[in-house]
Amino acid sequence: MKGLAAGWRIQTRVVGALMMRELITRFGRENIGFLWMMAEPVLFAVLVGIMWTFMKGPEEHGISVTAFVASGYIPLVMFRSTMGRAVRAFSANSSLLYHRQVTLFDLILVRFLVELIGSMMAYVAIATLLIFLGLFPVPADIGALLLGWALYGLFTFSVALILAPLSEVSDTLEKFMPVSTYLMVPFSGTFNMTSWLAPGIRDVMLYSPPVSAMELQRYGIWGDKITPYYDIPYAVSVSLVMMLFGLILCRSIRRVLVVE
Repeated sequence: MKGLAAGWRIQTRVVGALMMRELITRFGRENIGFLWMMAEPVLFAVLVGIMWTFMKGPEEHGISVTAFVASGYIPLVMFRSTMGRAVRAFSANSSLLYHRQVTLFDLILVRFLVELIGSMMAYVAIATLLIFLGLFPVPADIGALLLGWALYGLFTFSVALILAPLSEVSDTLEKFMPVSTYLMVPFSGTFNMTSWLAPGIRDVMLYSPPVSAMELQRYGIWGDKITPYYDIPYAVSVSLVMMLFGLILCRSIRRVLVVE
């Protein structure tokens, strides 16, 4: 147990140091620095929310359009940003692999955590502002909201863990990455609730783990005002299987990765 605890402390310090390095590398020390990781999702969500409000009006299905778009778009931005950062993540940081304590898993974990923290900060900031303006409800169930975020984050990390090693062996994947992330939009529940869909389409949508995560998040916000559909065991199981596959790929690519 002592060895396990010592290893955990070392790995925690490694991840903390890598996160500081990632923040400084990406955002620098000038201007607002690391707060940009919160500002970027906020700007995206505000602009999309304004556009949808003009298109749909202030409310749809009895809930605020602005709140609905913001609650869905910020997690989507996190997913897309994480995928973008996962591409060529190993070769870009290969010099760090000279340190025995630094692993490929750490490199992906750190980039994911930066995106997750930034997106959650943006979520809290924009929700607080919209609550003050009367455009966002006070969350009805914080536990469901956080569980939804955890499920969404688990799925995002598992996909990044697969994408990162594959991007090291395929230049084509890197070229198609910006386009392929848009495919996430209709299968993420970002701009629709499954209760608004026909039963057959709803069943198909629930095969996508982020849909369950998004339904949970929105139930946490609106509570009984909406009818959520989700399958937590399925979403967790799929994400864990993908994560296992990603770890196998990382192990394979580590053997051939050139450390510079």
